[in-house]
Amino acid sequence: MTASAQAKKLKLAVAGLTHGHVGWVLSAIDRGDFELVGIAEPDRDLASKYAIQYGFSMDLIFADLDNMLEETEPEAVAAFGNTFDHLRIVQAAAPRGIHVMVEKPLAVSLKHAQEMANLAQKHQIHLLTNYETSWYPTNHKAKEILMSGEYGNAIKVIVRDGHRGPKKIGVGPEFLEWLTDPQLNGGGALMDFGCYGANLMTWLANGERPLSVTAITQQLQPENNPKVEDDATIIVNYPDKQLIIQASWNWPIGRKDMEIYAEKGAIYADNRNQLRTRWAEGYDGFQEKIYELPELDLPYPDPFLLLKAVIQNEIQLPPFDLYSLENNLIVMEILEAAKKSAEQGKTIYFN
Repeated sequence: MTASAQAKKLKLAVAGLTHGHVGWVLSAIDRGDFELVGIAEPDRDLASKYAIQYGFSMDLIFADLDNMLEETEPEAVAAFGNTFDHLRIVQAAAPRGIHVMVEKPLAVSLKHAQEMANLAQKHQIHLLTNYETSWYPTNHKAKEILMSGEYGNAIKVIVRDGHRGPKKIGVGPEFLEWLTDPQLNGGGALMDFGCYGANLMTWLANGERPLSVTAITQQLQPENNPKVEDDATIIVNYPDKQLIIQASWNWPIGRKDMEIYAEKGAIYADNRNQLRTRWAEGYDGFQEKIYELPELDLPYPDPFLLLKAVIQNEIQLPPFDLYSLENNLIVMEILEAAKKSAEQGKTIYFN
């Protein structure tokens, strides 16, 4: 980025404080790349807790989103409330020409996502979706290796994401309340963790839409997740490859990993920084190479620097980028089909 763009602060507002990841933006208030001009949060007690923790003034707090946008005139809004409210935020921001970045997934439903996309396109705003795995150097290295053609075409991709469950890992009460609500979150583990695999595969496949989706869901912790599924297995079928998504609130160990099986070998993105490749030899032999990868160059590893760079035209996202609207509309198609498949007990075919 140029020095002039770095020097120009982004006027940023926050919509909601009930998302457990809101600390990412609040902890960065003083670093200089953006100015936090307002926070829309009706829960004064919650806002006060964060004001004390992160040292900001309660003068930044507005009970009403529209009032906050009118009075503070931000360039962008970062959404850190429940997923159902993403549509409402775009409805308020887009006509004012204010860009929006939401935490994954894009929306609670395909209908909401399409309404959001229409508003973004009509009013020419950026609408980005932030995933933790978008920052993983292993995922970017895996795509680089796959795109080189050295291993041949991908045949099967397996993406596993999850942890022990929101209650078991101790998320805050305001986060737990909506994360386990089928209306406010759009579902349970299927939405919370299924979106990662759909997002990554759409990126790897350069925006290719699947042929069909088949899903099975379970509720293995009814005492902790009484209203939603907490385990999902999703099979996404393409003409020449298959994606298997394993999304769970029942993993004993938290994980975000991806395996790519290609014609001549396999690529394992084991976590954020560790990647392995296996070049096939004979029946079950292989040559393994292990990578310890450094963090990506700025601004990509930081969602707020990336948002700033996109808005200030320092970066143009490639087609079907992990953050992009076109990618995340396909993600929502896959998630919607997965929910229908699990409910109806049959494969859902795409048009």
